[in-house]
Amino acid sequence: GGHTDAVLCVGWWPDGSCVASGSAVCKIRIWDATTGEVRRILEGQTDGVLSVSWSPDGLMLASGSDDNLVRIWSAISGKLLHSIEEHTSSVLSVSWSPDGKTLASGSHDDTVRIWDAASGRLLGSLEGHTDSVLSVCWSPDGKTIASGSGDNIVRIWDASGGRLVRSFKGHTTAVESVRWSPDGSAIASGSSHSGVSIWDAGSGDLLRSLEGHITSIRTVRWSPNDTALASGSDDNSVKIWDADSGNLMFALKGHSDSVWSVDWSPDGSALASGSDDNTVRIWDAASGSLL
Repeated sequence: GGHTDAVLCVGWWPDGSCVASGSAVCKIRIWDATTGEVRRILEGQTDGVLSVSWSPDGLMLASGSDDNLVRIWSAISGKLLHSIEEHTSSVLSVSWSPDGKTLASGSHDDTVRIWDAASGRLLGSLEGHTDSVLSVCWSPDGKTIASGSGDNIVRIWDASGGRLVRSFKGHTTAVESVRWSPDGSAIASGSSHSGVSIWDAGSGDLLRSLEGHITSIRTVRWSPNDTALASGSDDNSVKIWDADSGNLMFALKGHSDSVWSVDWSPDGSALASGSDDNTVRIWDAASGSLL
């Protein structure tokens, strides 16, 4: 069966056949994207699952949890491969490097940490945020990591040396979500003041602001082909924007509570969303209709 509590995170399997979702009641479910049937349930979390991220080859799934742990699971067997205890507070976000060798995590302890995925060993700790790190994302070339924080700042870090490269200081409230565009030229960020910002990744200049949500943005995701951006909000809606013009293309309405997470299918044809209403929904990206 389905979730019995808030769905806090969703992520498409790289081959597009499945969607993983994590809930406030400690379970990760793997769903068949076509039939909606539950293929597998991953158990072993001792608190809410706040973030899930598939390795690029689809063989592993990473999760971050309210119990302060980063976990790495085998996607094939469902077995827990690593349980990593270094963060001193909830792990809010996990992100794989493009080569699948390294994992980044952001936490309520104000740090970004970098891990060797094969061994679970800590490679580095990025410190500079003065509040919780709510979101982390690797750049497509694997050289840098973006992080968004409750201190209202987006920071860009050198992944190998841990050096702070740049800070984007346009938000006036917590940065809930950050995402690189697939071509690496731009970064989108969503904040708790209801706007989505698009930044030039190289210069840090604000390129455009997307206004249309009426309350906090919880999640932003670029489409795989760079042309569209999806956002989920406490206003219960998912919105799809034209990334170049900033125009609203679709407002997806069907959730009855906050939308915590959205993710595009690998081919960009569909969108998954997870909500406080305990459901995962799959939408047609071309029409905005519920599949």
